[in-house]
Amino acid sequence: MTKNENADRVRGPELQLATTLDKADTALVIGLIAPDKSEDGAEPTLSITDGILDDAQAEAIAAAVRALGASGSHGEITRLPAPAGLTVDLVVAVGLGSADDLDNADKIRQAAGIAARELEGITQAATTLSAVNLGAAAEGFFLGAYRFDTFRTDKTAPKKSLPTTITLLVEDKGRDAKAELAHAVAVADSVAIARDFVNTPPSHLYPEEFAERARYLGSAAGLGVEVLDDKALEKGGYGGIIGVGKGSSRLPRLVRLTHQGKKGAKKVALVGKGITFDTGGISIKPAANMDHMTSDMGGAAAVIAAVILAARLDLDVTVIATVPMAENMPSGTAQRPGDVLTQYGGTTVEVLNTDAEGRLILADAIVRAGEDEPDYLIDTATLTGAQMVALGARTPGVMGTDEFRDRVAALSAEVGENAWAMPLPAELRGDLKSRVADLANVTNHRNGGMLSAGLFLKEFVPESVGWVHIDIAGPAFNTGGAWGYTPKGGTGVPVRTIARVLEDIADNG
Repeated sequence: MTKNENADRVRGPELQLATTLDKADTALVIGLIAPDKSEDGAEPTLSITDGILDDAQAEAIAAAVRALGASGSHGEITRLPAPAGLTVDLVVAVGLGSADDLDNADKIRQAAGIAARELEGITQAATTLSAVNLGAAAEGFFLGAYRFDTFRTDKTAPKKSLPTTITLLVEDKGRDAKAELAHAVAVADSVAIARDFVNTPPSHLYPEEFAERARYLGSAAGLGVEVLDDKALEKGGYGGIIGVGKGSSRLPRLVRLTHQGKKGAKKVALVGKGITFDTGGISIKPAANMDHMTSDMGGAAAVIAAVILAARLDLDVTVIATVPMAENMPSGTAQRPGDVLTQYGGTTVEVLNTDAEGRLILADAIVRAGEDEPDYLIDTATLTGAQMVALGARTPGVMGTDEFRDRVAALSAEVGENAWAMPLPAELRGDLKSRVADLANVTNHRNGGMLSAGLFLKEFVPESVGWVHIDIAGPAFNTGGAWGYTPKGGTGVPVRTIARVLEDIADNG
């Protein structure tokens, strides 16, 4: 598969609006609401079905799901034959939780994702979840139906496909509904772009190839594109990127993608860590689970997808993504523990641990991004194992300037990615002092590893800029089973957080 074919592949089902079932729909997904626990003998009820089911059909389905023991608990799936008179063959009831949960968009998004995976072998299905929350249902079905099977042959490819078309049933499919659906599709497809990048193995996604795919997608979206190769990086003084990448035969790149807002629009810099594979370098990692390091470019994938999304949504904000790309390998040319490098901008750093390489390439990119004089700067990276120790595998840590950090955390919660605000304790800064250089790239202890990495990056951020660093070491790559609308492998976190922040800045400054 060529880079362009991979970039252009269909990443999710077609989503169409309708007020009635389409004759091609063979399954109907409905929501089931759990009863109020305070009411003795209460039973689960169907979510909105008005105009889709007549009273007899609704009661037949409700009676059947109760007979099958359905409770309506969130994510529970109950399958049953369609009642007489309904044009579909199958009804799939998905639990939505309590009535109070209907106001939680991510609960609807997750339920839709779970339901999507239950539709194997069905070409076209309809849903009434869209009558509860159209945008959330659309995103959930699109992302829940995502598969990455580029490298599977017929021997192991799934025997049953997921739906190619989802009919989203709504009361009114006018302008507002069409706009909400278009927004949801743009967001979900951009998340899927990031997932594709993360899921592509390092044999096929190395710095040069990553840069070319970013160039292709950026150009197709109407972005300004600039790519610096290893020679330009060396000439430009990008010591962090060159230092990390010089151990590999596949040399580093720096990609710049620009979406231009209107005159006077706020300017946002995005920076994402693009380590296409991380062995740890000379400070080599243990062999166990090193294959997960195919995801170490998850931050880069997210910011590339986010700036493409800004263009697709035509946001009135100027967004400039600065994306360093390198492969961290041990070899006779690799940097050594104890080496000193000069970052872009002149700061010298003693490399005590070559496996703390992400912050070195980010530092170069942050300084370069600062030269654009942005109002805000967002960097994101699969940076530290300490993020997972502190917050687990699903909760990003967000650090930075207090006001912007809290704003980003709140907006992340709105979209269900739930980044959690973390401090940057002043007392940890002293532990980054070097014996021979301006800074050391790690402390001499394990305490607060995520926070000390944030403090390292803070050294390179212009003082006047609202800044956040989002550590996605766990959330970018799901090593367990699928849950909600999140598959195994690349998740696309934090594309939706960044997109929501960009929209908020465009609207509110």
